Amino acid sequence: MAETQAGDGEETPGVETPAAASSESDLVGDTLGYLARSLVANVDDVRVERLQTERGLVYRLHVNAEDMGRVIGRSGRIARALRQVTRAAAARAGVHAIIEIAD
Repeated sequence: MAETQAGDGEETPGVETPAAASSESDLVGDTLGYLARSLVANVDDVRVERLQTERGLVYRLHVNAEDMGRVIGRSGRIARALRQVTRAAAARAGVHAIIEIAD
């Protein structure tokens, strides 16, 4: 068996590093982007913008105008589901996130 030395790129389980902390908060944006890309026809036009505002952390989803109906759904059901799943990812990451769908 090969021995590992400190600093060889492996992380200690249970110890959070600054890089791990930033990737944890990106869990929200990654989740939102993944879900949106699975819904739309124009995958390359999906963009998630992360903003810090006085209201808190805001994730703004941008999609092609043709795909807006697919993301919102009938009576906003899909948009509501996107927000619910993404808020669950935010809770897991330990942050409060607001999800907006940009026009």
